[in-house]
Amino acid sequence: GGGAPGPAGTVAAPPDGPSVDGVVIRVDSAGLAKVSGFTLRADDGRTLQFALASLRNGTAFPPGHLGEHQATSQRIRVWYADTGGGQLDALWLEDAPPS
Repeated sequence: GGGAPGPAGTVAAPPDGPSVDGVVIRVDSAGLAKVSGFTLRADDGRTLQFALASLRNGTAFPPGHLGEHQATSQRIRVWYADTGGGQLDALWLEDAPPS
């Protein structure tokens, strides 16, 4: 894993590993505080589904903020782990740099 622990056990930098940029096209939630996952259309055209159970920077990038990104089509960058069987766990979320 990358990054040094920050305040209250948060991680101060994205983890090592794969990342992808794209647009949020769906948010799986039962309200702002209960977001369980999301679907991303990657810049290369793939559609990827991510779970949020392993998110490390939820304080800096609250999962509820994904709905705003979906509404505005503002791209995000997702660092993730492939846990097998097609399951992708989002580890870190950030606003993507301009393309």
